[in-house]
Amino acid sequence: MKYIVLFGVLLVVYLVWRHQRRTEGSGTPPAPAQPAALAQDMVRCPVCALHLPRAEAVAGGDGRFYCSPEHRVAP
Repeated sequence: MKYIVLFGVLLVVYLVWRHQRRTEGSGTPPAPAQPAALAQDMVRCPVCALHLPRAEAVAGGDGRFYCSPEHRVAP
């Protein structure tokens, strides 16, 4: 009989503990997930072989992309 009472007390303690943990966690909502960065086209500078996003590259007159204005005018 005392084992049944002991089991009941332990069960009640466990249920109270679990309920408190759930209510503590729900007080502050989790931070929203950061969206993954979108893929960008990468280009290679023909002078130094550096790869960089097309949006950051300097376009040359010949259709090539360069990493800097200095490399665009370099021979």
